[in-house]
Amino acid sequence: MIATSVFLLPNGTFVVELVAVVVILFLVTKYILPPLNKAMESRQEKIRSSLVAADQARAEAAAAGDEKAQVLTLARDQARDIVSSAQATSDQVKAEAGGRGQAEYDRIVATANAEVVTARQRAIDEASARIGEIVFELVTKIVGREVDQTAHQDLIREAVAALNAEAAKGTNH
Repeated sequence: MIATSVFLLPNGTFVVELVAVVVILFLVTKYILPPLNKAMESRQEKIRSSLVAADQARAEAAAAGDEKAQVLTLARDQARDIVSSAQATSDQVKAEAGGRGQAEYDRIVATANAEVVTARQRAIDEASARIGEIVFELVTKIVGREVDQTAHQDLIREAVAALNAEAAKGTNH
């Protein structure tokens, strides 16, 4: 009786339990652990490749960011060049229009001056012709007799020449 009550001594149940545990361990290590290890290694490889792809995508995104910055800088430079060119063209068109306006103004002023000179000369010619007649009539009335017009033509021509000379001095001022 004493032998059955000592729990440290192995009995038949213990041996069966031990064999069952060893068989279960053998089955687990032979059939269950290899597929689990394979699945875990596959999962680790997927995670590793995902991390590598993420690092590569991050590097590509950084490169794309740099490229985007370069493209934006280039676009800004081109926009600045376009605005500068447009401003230069605008200034050139303005200068050309100003030059054409000044030339047109000068032409109009020259034409007006020529018309004034022509009108003045016409007025002087008309006045000198009329003055000759008036002087002749006046001399006839004052003297009271007929004056020979052909004899006094030289006097009238001298008076008209003096009048023209006086008019020419007035135009040069």
